[in-house]
Order: sequence, then structure tokens, then C-alpha cells
Amino acid sequence: EDKARSITILMADDDEDDRLMTKEAFEEARLANELRFVEDGEELLDYLKRRGKYSAPADSPRPGLILLDLNMPRKDGREALREIKSDPDLKQIPIVVLTTSKAEEDIYRSYDLGVNSFITKPVSFEGLVYVVSTLAQYWFQIVRLPENIK
Repeated sequence: EDKARSITILMADDDEDDRLMTKEAFEEARLANELRFVEDGEELLDYLKRRGKYSAPADSPRPGLILLDLNMPRKDGREALREIKSDPDLKQIPIVVLTTSKAEEDIYRSYDLGVNSFITKPVSFEGLVYVVSTLAQYWFQIVRLPENIK
């Protein structure tokens, strides 16, 4: 449980309401994990590569899980996913696509690019709490993740 609590979750989503709802769902599910947010693929990569405002390690703890929206400005989730999974220093970080898209093309393409899971965002808050609880149970209690990598 202490190990699960220490895992930082990084969510990349441009929708402020979705970020707030996810934060509230984590609280409702009683998850103590640190949840950090970025607003697009450019900011996600800046965070992961510790560039700009994320250059200090304290401002960018390495995430143990990334929640990734596909449809974002500047650099969308598909482009960010491709870059992360082709980077030897980042490709081991598990990524879960959490998006409004239900398109088969997005599902296939995401898996082709190396995503670990693809979840369509639930429409209700209760559904989001369920998804968050289930994700936490799976990624932090069932699955064995690599120790802090770089």
C-alpha cells in the first residue's frame, strides 16, 4: 500500500472540467496517490523530459502511470504516445488512454503505438469513480511495475 501511494499519476487532458472531475474521483475513491496534470502533449513531453518549468526534479516526479487524452491542442495524445513509446528512457511508463473517443480507429492506433489500456471516459461521476478505483486496484495492487526508472 505504501508503494502504491508513492506512485505519481500524471494526467494529460486539456479539459479543465475533466481534470477536476478526475481529481474528485481520486478523492472519492480514497486514493492517496499524487495526481499531477498537464494540458497537452507538448506539456506532457516537457514534464517527462524535464524541460522548461519542469526542469527541477521536484516539479516533475517520474510518473508510475500516465492517463492520456487523445484529443488535445498543440500536440495530441496520439503524437505524444508515439514519442513516449519510442523513447528508451520513457517507454516503460504505463500509459492508459482515457478519452471520449469510441472510434475503432483510435483504439487500434493507440494499441499499435504501444498504449497499455484504452478506456472511454464514463459520462457520470460515479462511473469515473468506478474506473479510477478499478485502475488503481489493477495498476497498484495486481500488476507489478518496474521500480523507479531513471
